[in-house]
Amino acid sequence: MLKDRAVARRSVLAGTASILFAPAIIRSARAAQRGVTDTEIIIGTMTDLSGVTAVQGVNNANAMRMAFDEVNARGGIHGRKIRWICEDNQYIVPKAVQAMNKLLNRDNIFFAIGNGGTPHNEAVMPAMFELNVPNVFPLTCARSMYEPFNRLKFGQFSSYYDQMRAAVKYFVGERGKKTVGSIYQETDFGKDVHAGAVAQLEAMGMKVAAISAHRPTDTDFNAAVARMHDAGCDLICMGTIVKDTTLILQTARKLGWNVDFCGQFASYSTAVAEAPGGPAEGFYSMAPALYRYPDFPDPKVQAFTTGYRQRYGIDVNYLGEAGYTCATFVSAALEKAGRDLTLDSFIAGMESMKDWRDIFGGPPLSLSASNHHASNQSFLSVVKNGKWVPVIDAPLSF
Repeated sequence: MLKDRAVARRSVLAGTASILFAPAIIRSARAAQRGVTDTEIIIGTMTDLSGVTAVQGVNNANAMRMAFDEVNARGGIHGRKIRWICEDNQYIVPKAVQAMNKLLNRDNIFFAIGNGGTPHNEAVMPAMFELNVPNVFPLTCARSMYEPFNRLKFGQFSSYYDQMRAAVKYFVGERGKKTVGSIYQETDFGKDVHAGAVAQLEAMGMKVAAISAHRPTDTDFNAAVARMHDAGCDLICMGTIVKDTTLILQTARKLGWNVDFCGQFASYSTAVAEAPGGPAEGFYSMAPALYRYPDFPDPKVQAFTTGYRQRYGIDVNYLGEAGYTCATFVSAALEKAGRDLTLDSFIAGMESMKDWRDIFGGPPLSLSASNHHASNQSFLSVVKNGKWVPVIDAPLSF
């Protein structure tokens, strides 16, 4: 009898201890969410800060830093400050892998945002997903950023493929272009742009008249331009970024050839529009939204562009605006995720975002449990007097 009572007493005490320690166990489980503490949310980015696309990566990163600093100045998100860590990938794939390994294994990031470069994202996503780290709104319009569907992949922009299909449809249907060429980087990015041109021409019963592919570091484009010229091209689709776009345009202008060139998001840069000597005058480009210059008559835009100039000493470009949109969108999604922040609640917060608008008048961004591609709209602009000017205000499609 006494022995039975002792056993029963020990059982009761053990049960009481379990109840007493249950909150501690729950707190420990919550603390186990990588990249989230009681006071911080750790977010990482690897992008080009010193390589061939640094004019894009630096502007984009600067604006994201501004956005997160503004969030922290307001007290953070549900009592947590954002600790944002940015690493330079120099637009080199092995550097990107090295940078992401550091963010994943040393910094223990919750998710990555604004990772720069198509092949660079392709190289690091497997390691990210193995650790359940989402890749959010990378700085690339490649379809692989949201296809095939993966709960850890979120794409911000209309794809390069979609942008070029819409451009070709417009130029052939509305401008009467009949002989279309394609110059592109021999990378995942460039191939995606080229694929869009090919697909749209095939849909319209046409073929690409001339093709030229190059490495991102190439600087001599005489042969490429000559190939387009000899084929009689009246439109050239460009799977190029900033430096190679400018060099190709300079080469064509030196030959006195004023054929129409059309690029996409990666070439929609003030660095291209303002290149010395004006080689980009009349150059067209597609983009997921329209760039708002610092004199754009909206108080919110002017406050942002003034603050950016004061902080960094340069005017923000379109990639900077895209970075600010990216970071403010994600901050809003984190608010929706609530105080009990986990991977599941963050994904639910992202998927609950409907028709969200940025301060620049960009297209509405929406996500859902079955769609992680925020927008497929794209807009056509042209360089006039060193500035990007919309050709039409409405988005194009195919």
